[in-house]
Amino acid sequence: MDNIHSIISSFKEYSSWIDTLKNVDDHIWKTPIAADKWSVREIIAHITNWDKYLLSDILPSIRRGEKISFPEFEPFNKIASDYAKSGVTKQDILNEAKDTRELLVKELNELPFETVTKHILVNEVTHCPHTGTPYSLLYVVQEFIDHDRHHQKQVQQFAQQNNLV
Repeated sequence: MDNIHSIISSFKEYSSWIDTLKNVDDHIWKTPIAADKWSVREIIAHITNWDKYLLSDILPSIRRGEKISFPEFEPFNKIASDYAKSGVTKQDILNEAKDTRELLVKELNELPFETVTKHILVNEVTHCPHTGTPYSLLYVVQEFIDHDRHHQKQVQQFAQQNNLV
């Protein structure tokens, strides 16, 4: 049980990190972090889009005891990138990111232990192909934490390269 709270707490840390981006210069916010990479705004929209998918598709499937499926990554990620470049303000993207993550954490905290730890099918697969670990919602959340941290590290390195820290 402590492991569940620890993982969900780690997942929630992203909300606090979002606050550190409020004062990022608009030029930096919109500049790709490297050649053929997204900008900070696109990265945040990308993570938010996945959080929304967890809320709208994954959690309802889990509650019904069904398998879960993830969409094809490229087209799904393009939706977030296009949204980030649509003229939406930095503040709106940040608020949406924080609000969505906090709602997702609240929903996860309300799920029973058995639901969070039950073995599930993910895209018709029972175990993670990289680790051999059986899939559960908790395992999927841990994968999303790793995903968050990957992108946070990219943003932090970009900030350091531009003398923003």
